[in-house]
Amino acid sequence: MPLDSLEFRTSLQKLLIGLILILVPLTVIGFYVAMQGDSHIRQASGENFRSLTLTAAESTSESIARSVRDVSVIANAPGPVQAVTVANTQYGHLSEDAVRAKIDAIDQAWQSSDTDGLSAKILTSDLAHQLRRVRELNSTLLKITVSDVTGSTVAATDRPARYSQTDQDSWRALSSGGSGAINVSDLRYDDQSRLYYISIAYPILQEGTGRFIGAVTATVDMSPLFAQLNRRQIGRTGRLFLVREGGTVIEAPGVTPSMKMKSEEYAAIRDALGSLRGREAGYIFATLSNRESYLIGFADTGLKDAYPNLPWTVLASQEAREVTGPVRNMTAFALLVMILALLILSLLAAYVFLHRKQELEDIETPEDRARHAAA
Repeated sequence: MPLDSLEFRTSLQKLLIGLILILVPLTVIGFYVAMQGDSHIRQASGENFRSLTLTAAESTSESIARSVRDVSVIANAPGPVQAVTVANTQYGHLSEDAVRAKIDAIDQAWQSSDTDGLSAKILTSDLAHQLRRVRELNSTLLKITVSDVTGSTVAATDRPARYSQTDQDSWRALSSGGSGAINVSDLRYDDQSRLYYISIAYPILQEGTGRFIGAVTATVDMSPLFAQLNRRQIGRTGRLFLVREGGTVIEAPGVTPSMKMKSEEYAAIRDALGSLRGREAGYIFATLSNRESYLIGFADTGLKDAYPNLPWTVLASQEAREVTGPVRNMTAFALLVMILALLILSLLAAYVFLHRKQELEDIETPEDRARHAAA
């Protein structure tokens, strides 16, 4: 049979019913699938941010641990141990008050020419040369100072600001109980080198007894760590940054610690950090002051337990609409198709209803119309 003789005839009512049975479920299912896709991509992006911040937090923690190990190597080397042991012998015949008075006198005259000879001895000794050699091999170490049991400087790479190191907050922790304890300072700024650094004080212990006999204090450059964090790019609106407990930004693109800026993202995740479920999730979606929704990932560096001065947290944030952009477009398209399909079906249903009513009116004969009029 020729193709042009094929005909398919059906009523508009049947066509409408068929379209309703086909289009409505398809559009609803399509919209549901698009919505599920939006939910999945939000979850996947959140997990990605959680992984990103965990990696950054681990690298931050490892950077600090590596610096502490570098200082521990110096503190346990034969040179510093021997130097402080020899230095401590000069206090054997003196009372504690006499030792304190002697050190205070030197400390008060430290900036005058009266101590130039002692300063030269500290900076030109064999141990001082060894310390400078260590610094040459490890560029993150800015200054290194070795002190004896009283806190008096024995050797240093640079002339220290003060002869006695006992005025530092770390000294009490170092000499506490005679056993010593590692102390890491908060982030500081060096005007001379124009670098942000932390100060690590590591005890020198007597071999065999473990008795505290001195300490090594080193300032460590944080620029390599900050540069490593800044290299992590997160799309167009994303950024990764380091904050202190309380939300003060330590490192972020275009932000320095001296600005003491507060992070809105930290305020948004504060409740999540306080709950076990929130810490396990590692991310939230939150609306900030600019009324934009952001995906915020976070991870604790874990440094606070060992080093109370470093309660640091890594944050990552990105605009939610950039995160879910492709799926949001698909969802919007699915919603538009559903609305258009329902609109077309509504128009077709209205047409069928009106056409059917007109057909019923046409069935009446003139006699029927006259009878109805007379009645």
